[in-house]
Formats: sequence, structure tokens, C-alpha cells
Amino acid sequence: MSVDGWNTVLVLGGTRSGKSEFAESLVTDAPVVRYLATAPEGDPEDTEWATRLAAHRARRPGSWTTEETAAEPRRLADVLASAEPNETLLVDDLGGWVTVLLDPDHQPADDVATIAELAEAVRTCSARVVLVSPEVGLSLVPTTPLGRAFTDALGAANRAVADACDAVALVVAGQPVWLKPAATTTLPAAPAATTAAAPAATTATVVASLDDAEPTPEVQLPDVLTHAPPVVPNQEPGNPWAAPTMALPMVATGLVIQPGMELPMPDEYAGPQAVDRLATLDVPGAGLGVLDRVVGFAAATQSTSTPQAWGSVRVLLLHGDHAGGASAGTVAGESARRAAQARAGRGALARLAAESGASLQVVDTPAAAPMEDQPALSAEQVESALRYGWRLAEQAADAGVQLLVLGACGAGTEATAAAVLAATAGAEPPAVLGRVITDSGEIDDAAWMIRCAAVRDALHRTRRSSRGAKDILAELGGGDVAVATGVLLGATARRVPVLLDGPVGVAAAMISRDLAGQARHWCLLADHGGHPAVRLAADVLGLTPLLDLRLDLGEGANALVALPLLRSVLALAAALPVHPSLGGDESLGGDEEPGPAPDEPGHDFTEPDFAEPEPDGPGPASTGADEQPATGWRAG
Repeated sequence: MSVDGWNTVLVLGGTRSGKSEFAESLVTDAPVVRYLATAPEGDPEDTEWATRLAAHRARRPGSWTTEETAAEPRRLADVLASAEPNETLLVDDLGGWVTVLLDPDHQPADDVATIAELAEAVRTCSARVVLVSPEVGLSLVPTTPLGRAFTDALGAANRAVADACDAVALVVAGQPVWLKPAATTTLPAAPAATTAAAPAATTATVVASLDDAEPTPEVQLPDVLTHAPPVVPNQEPGNPWAAPTMALPMVATGLVIQPGMELPMPDEYAGPQAVDRLATLDVPGAGLGVLDRVVGFAAATQSTSTPQAWGSVRVLLLHGDHAGGASAGTVAGESARRAAQARAGRGALARLAAESGASLQVVDTPAAAPMEDQPALSAEQVESALRYGWRLAEQAADAGVQLLVLGACGAGTEATAAAVLAATAGAEPPAVLGRVITDSGEIDDAAWMIRCAAVRDALHRTRRSSRGAKDILAELGGGDVAVATGVLLGATARRVPVLLDGPVGVAAAMISRDLAGQARHWCLLADHGGHPAVRLAADVLGLTPLLDLRLDLGEGANALVALPLLRSVLALAAALPVHPSLGGDESLGGDEEPGPAPDEPGHDFTEPDFAEPEPDGPGPASTGADEQPATGWRAG
């Protein structure tokens, strides 16, 4: 269930109606949640009440923080008033708050004024807030004065808060009914069904365009397996990026995408455990070599020591040109031709996507102005691009995508990446700007010098400007880098790994460090492609390329060439049995179901003790890397 356009929501329901669970589901994908508990501890002898409170605590994820406000009713309004725009608050519930409000310890007090203060705090709160409250108006009138006072006060509080909230839901028997506003409430789009790869797949793709309010009509792609991402309605005329989402509510405000965001990290234990497990497998050689890093990465991002090969993969091809000297030496209209090829299911990227069974989505981004003369984008365009990229990642996650491949096609991307690296890592532009190769295969030094001059002039123009992430995107980055940055942040928030390829992806990864340092840990770099900018950015980000093929097929295509190899490594690591000497079944073959991992329950052998052999006597010593197998428990 989702509701668009809200900042504050009141969830009403009777006893055991499921209102708390529904309220928690509304904020489950927020990176950080402050849980405001209003209920008093109660009688120590009341074990049933203690059990209820314990059940509520047990449902809260470990990333949530809990604050108790039962000591003073007015504190709840103070917390709401002081909340930051990037926060998400869950108040559970107003019934407990009214109970404390009517407590004799807080009397005499102006209960009406206190309720009005709370409603005003909800109305002006800049954070995202979900409030839970019992609906007692459907029950009989209590027979005691205290019961009637509670019903009256809670009814007044519910009415005041409901009037202040953007949306109100009533939960009955676990089923939510939206009371306000009914017109903007929508059900989430069902994930697109995954279809087996076929050379002649005829499914359709939705191409996201920044110039149209709605996606372009579906087109037949004979060679590309695609999924249609959920269509999110446009909420602001003329701005297709502004539609809010419920799964990531902070995107609707545009205020959370800012430095210092707390996004999820991969599992720090699963990766090392998966690599250690490789040493126990029944392989005839020394192991997977440097590709054991693929297993470790997949294990950490999947939170398991036996990761599976990525099944559903989506390629995001960002199309956006950069005007001015950055695009010197490129053929006019070439990037648009490449994008059209991909849409039609032709060209290297589309063919490789079809072979890999990956969906392909072409995304048009706004053209960047000449960075040597003026900002590449306006501040408003940067905000929209970041939100749009986040939504692209969210749509992919909702469709069940397990891996995103980030690529780009556009004139001037290499010079833009060089400028971003100079601004974020202090790189010398000529050192990270690759040579310009013409269509005939010749080196165009004149065009290369024009690009260098454009980057130099842009850096000189912005020498006194802020080096914040959004400032760099506005001054130097352009639309494709800004959207790519939003994709990386959104994928991180939804725990979807990203396979980078080319200068645009690594430039976005460099900028995302200042917005959320966790994003780089969800990125994998298959090959540097011979780009000096990619090499330097990878070194700064700590992303060691898995391969050194020096492919230059275009952004996205290089990664798809490596994808089958990476999938094969993961499939092999998951399917191979344990070596018989370590307790494995010798009769098991590679097609059998894998047994439990060494760190999982049910494994009945003890991992061997590794010991360095003692030398027989004095002799030469060596620390050469080639003398020991890269992985594996034995050699030969």
C-alpha cells in the first residue's frame, strides 16, 4: 500500500486491528526511523502489559532509535517541532499519550491547549511523521467518569491531528482504508514477471524521458529481454521527476538527499565467511583466484555465505550530452544514434543484454551547458535529477531486479569525469583525460587539447565555488552524472548492488561519497576499460577492477561482457560440494544441491587447522605472490 504526496499520516484502528503493524510498514524502507514511544511502563505486576510492550519492541529493526516521551506529554510536540527534514518519525500511540495527559500527576493542566499544541506541531513538522492512535468512537460510551474523560480527550486529539495530517488511514481487521485523501491513494505496482532469456524475446521496454510527462509508448525489442518498470504518476505539471514515492518517502520532499545520509551497509560478516567457505570446496585446482572477491561482494550484499548468481539484471543506459569543449572530437548526433539503437534492440549493448537475459532501460537526461562558461545544470535540475535517479533504482528494486548495470552514452562524458575527479580527488585533468580516437581509429590530439582547455577553464571559473556534492553536479557534472548519483543512492537504500562501467558511473560514485559514504560499498567494478579516469577513481574509492581486459565497447557493454563470467563464478561457488577430506560426500557431483555452509547449522565437520610448515633448514625465503595459491585450501 502506498499513498502519494504525504508528509504526515495518522493511522487509526481498534484494539488488535493491526494498526501498529501497518504504520510500521509505511516507514520500513526509510534509512533511519525515530520511534517515539508514548505508553507508560504500567504496573510492574501486569505481566500481560509488559508482554505487549516487549512484542512492540521486538518488531523494531535494529537501525531504529527509540525515545520515551511518557514522562511529559508536552515533550512530544517539542520533538516534532525540532525534527529535521531528513528524519522519519513513528509515534505509537496517541492513546498512551492521552493516558499520560490525564494522569493526576499532570493536573491541573489545560488539556485542550496541549492537544492544540500537538496538532500545530504535526502541521508544521518538516520531518516525515506517522502517528498511530486507537479509534474509540465506535465503542459504547464508558460507564465511568474517567473512561468518558479518556474517550473525550482521545476523540478530540484524533480529530485535531487528523485535520493537521496530509493523510489518514483506518485499519479494520488488518485492512487499511484511506479516509484522507482518497484521491491520491494508490496501490503499489506489482513486480514485473521475470521471463527466461530468449534470442527472439518480444517483450517491451518503457523508456523514461525527461521531456515528456509520461513514458514513451512501448516498442517491440526483438533482441532484448526487458521488463516494464512501474509507472509512477506525475504529481507536478511540467516536472516528470517530482512524483513522490512511498517506499522511499524522503524522495518526495527533495530534502533528504543531502550530505551525511545514513544508508545501509552490506553484511560485514557474510563476505569473509563466503570467501573462507571457498577453501573447503571440492575443486581440483587452487581456487577462483582474484574472482573470490566476486563471491565476497555478492555474499555481503545478499547477507549470506552462499550467495546465488544474479538472476534479474537491469541495464540503465543514461543518455545526455555535454556542450562546449568537453565534446570536442565527437560526431554530432552520435550519442542519440546509440541511444536509439539500444531502444530498438540493436547495437553492442542491446545484443549483450539479450545474451545475458538482462532488461535494458534507456533514460534521457538533460543536456549539460558548457561547463567552461556557465554551470552545467541549475540547482533545481540537480535536485530533480537526484530524485529521478533514486526513483529509477526504486522501480528496479520493486520489479525484483537483483543487480543494476550502470552505463551511459553521451558526448563529453570523459571530460566531465575528468573535471569531477579534479574537483573531488585533486586529479590533474590531463592525466585522467583519455586520448580522443576518431571514427577512423586515428588519435585526435587537437580535440584532446580542446577538452583539456575546457576542463581547465571550468575549474578556474569555479575556483572559489563550494566543493559540495550538489555544487559539483551543478557546476561540472551535468544531467547524466546527477541521475547516476541518484541511482547509486537509491540502490544503496534498497540494498541493490550496482555494476559500474565507464567514466560516468565512477564520477557519480565519487560524488556520492559526500552524500552517503555507504554507496561505494554496494558498487562493483568489472573492468577499468583502459580509461585513466576510471583507474584513478577506482583507486580512490577502493574498487579494485576484477578484470584487465581493456575493453572499450561503450559504457555498460564492457560490464555485460564480464557478467556471464561473474555469474558462473557465483553459480560454481554455490553448487560445489565440500571436499571429502573435510567431511563432504564424495558421491556428490556439481549438479547436486549444495550442503550447508561451514558457518551454517547442520555442518558436521571441523575446519582444519592451517599451520605454516617449518623449514628443514636454512635456505632462501621468498614472499612472492605466485608461490601460494590465491585461494583454496591446497595446491595441485
